[in-house]
Amino acid sequence: MSPDDTLQPHHAALLRALEEEDSERLGVLLRELRSADIGEVVEDALGEESEGLPVALALLDGLPLERRANVLGYLPGDEQRAVAQAMEDKPLLLLLEEMGSDERADLFKVLHEDRREALLRRMAHREREELKRLASYEEGTGGAIMTADYVAVPTGMTVSRALMRVRQTAPDAETVYQLYIVDAEGRLAGTMSLRQLMVARPGALIDELMIKDVISASVDEPQEEVARTVARYDLLALPVVDAEGCLVGIVTHDDAMDVVESEATEDIHKGMSIGALEDGVSRVPLWSLYRKRVTWLVLLVFGNLFSGAGIAYFEETIAAQVALVFFLPLLIGSGGNAGAQAATLMVRGMATGDVGVKDWGKLLGRELLVAGSLGLTMALAVAPIGVIRGGEAVAMVVAVSMVSIVLFGSLLGMCLPFVLDRLGWDPATASAPLVTTVIDASGVVIYFGFATAMLSGG
Repeated sequence: MSPDDTLQPHHAALLRALEEEDSERLGVLLRELRSADIGEVVEDALGEESEGLPVALALLDGLPLERRANVLGYLPGDEQRAVAQAMEDKPLLLLLEEMGSDERADLFKVLHEDRREALLRRMAHREREELKRLASYEEGTGGAIMTADYVAVPTGMTVSRALMRVRQTAPDAETVYQLYIVDAEGRLAGTMSLRQLMVARPGALIDELMIKDVISASVDEPQEEVARTVARYDLLALPVVDAEGCLVGIVTHDDAMDVVESEATEDIHKGMSIGALEDGVSRVPLWSLYRKRVTWLVLLVFGNLFSGAGIAYFEETIAAQVALVFFLPLLIGSGGNAGAQAATLMVRGMATGDVGVKDWGKLLGRELLVAGSLGLTMALAVAPIGVIRGGEAVAMVVAVSMVSIVLFGSLLGMCLPFVLDRLGWDPATASAPLVTTVIDASGVVIYFGFATAMLSGG
């Protein structure tokens, strides 16, 4: 049974308990659900047009402060803003204090400017400066997704003193499994695991035990690069440093997974020529959904006019061999499919760092061999149909065209992401619709060009 199947009965029961004002039953149901699941129920409630916000606030009010903060952290930005704007400053400040530093900064950034100023005025100096610092990092960078809740131990400490330091700071830390050693200026000097610390001799110096070759990221490094580093080295958390090498935060594994999911979703949307959506497809406004899709579709419509122009140019060839029309969708569809496959492989390879511009020459040679083999295989498969529909001459035209179109489509699909990358555009834009449209027009010219040359010559 999927989580959604499990959640639906609880969702209905929660709403029923709210309607009946059965606080005891509501409390029992809220204790049974995990924070992430309650967040999904609250998000669904906020999606309702009229009574959604009061229902969401009632659900949150039924939770202890710590769980309420956890649930709020699971909500998307727009939903967080709706809940926060409906709350008074004092309860909102209490929630902010309970949230992790990264989630606190995310919520702070979605609030309106006047609300931010009102909240900052009521905060203690230390919390205010930390929040302003975390919220100042540019979106899409390592600084924007890091948390300041980590365990740092000064250099020169013994193991026993370091353990005392861990006990003091662990309650507020995002993770305690990895410890970070900093010098007197706050620069990252090393790292060690909690297990290393626990099994070490109490009098030993941590400077002698720590790993000095630390994998880290800079605050302005793109978030996808940060997530890729976490995945590559299988890290629980990645330390983030500023230009002076001072430790300013960490990116935990779960935050890196969120980045990977977000980037993959963005690439999939771009691959199908869809603009970035502000929310899930089931919740985004209809106008926004239309606007994100219409631009590329209209542009590709005009791109397809070239296919029509190509057909019009070869009207005499088509009139002389009507059987050629039967194979037109098959040929350009095969070229488009092959091109989309090649483009998808290249875009994904570039996204994961598996391939780069320096690999273009090697990849071109490999694609020539693979695409040629694919084209020959598909030509052999379709040639007998050509003989049946139009004779041996038409079958030869179809076979030669199939090899050429598949070869051209595959090479175009492979090269276009590299070209877009060199132009400073996102390579994901090169996927299915764009590649298919270009290959459709080119395939028409290739097919009827071969037909005109081979059949008239016969």
